[in-house]
Amino acid sequence: FNFIRDNRVSDMVFSLESEWVVSTGHDKSVSWMCTHSGSMLGRHYFTAWASCLQYDHETQHAFVGDYSGQITLLKLEKQTYSTITTLKGHEGSIGALWWDPVQRLLFSGASDHSVIMWDIGGRKGRTLLLQGHHERVQALRYLQLTRQLLSCSADGGIAVWNMDTQREEAPQWLDSDSCQKCEQPFFWNIKQMWDTKTLGLRQHHCRKCGKAVCGKCSSKRSTFPLMGFEFPVRVCDACFDTIKEEDRTPLATFHEGKHNIAHMDMDPSRGLMVTCGSDRIVKIWDMTQVVGCSLATGFSPR
Repeated sequence: FNFIRDNRVSDMVFSLESEWVVSTGHDKSVSWMCTHSGSMLGRHYFTAWASCLQYDHETQHAFVGDYSGQITLLKLEKQTYSTITTLKGHEGSIGALWWDPVQRLLFSGASDHSVIMWDIGGRKGRTLLLQGHHERVQALRYLQLTRQLLSCSADGGIAVWNMDTQREEAPQWLDSDSCQKCEQPFFWNIKQMWDTKTLGLRQHHCRKCGKAVCGKCSSKRSTFPLMGFEFPVRVCDACFDTIKEEDRTPLATFHEGKHNIAHMDMDPSRGLMVTCGSDRIVKIWDMTQVVGCSLATGFSPR
């Protein structure tokens, strides 16, 4: 059978258990069809291009990421569907999704260079923000056995995250008209600037406490891997003083794939990873020094 889309297909999943093919595309839709009869079962439209897809055959839940940065959770049924929730946390288009049905965790990577872990089973929403890439995250794999997350970005960066450790959720950024440390007004706070006869300051945010602060009160930078910050980020002076040296111990390692990685897959049993990129090159990597170790020591192409 043939099923023609109005635009480019961006992702597709075949479920042997459901006998369905679920696909997303640049026609801003997700569609599911029966592989037994060849008939179209349903379609849902989004406001932006649907870029990537994951599917859980036990619950018939589909996770769809789009170019607006949203992830929509749908319950698919024959001839009908329902929208369960919309996950909002990324500041750029979704480039990759990975669903772990055992722990019921969803991982998403985006053009904002970040990876987010969502606790779907516990219904907690965003539980962890991982920041270590310098380009768009385009491929993800979670290794259940070793509790490791692999992520690849457009600049060839490959990250191996140790997820078998206690982590802290990064705080949401707070809003304020003045610095929450020194109380100096920000530049849009006309009334306080007039009353105090001072010039307004630029607003920043401490990545550790989330408070709105001025540049003078957040002059320091620090890594904080417990919150997923593997490279130095802005923190307020008070939080900087609370970060101990052991708190800066990396919980991820980073490697150079040396090509634009568009797709990646992993065979944990053999310790092999394959990557392919826009340079039309396919590479097979020996990951035996990485998989199974809480801290990776590097790898080389085979």
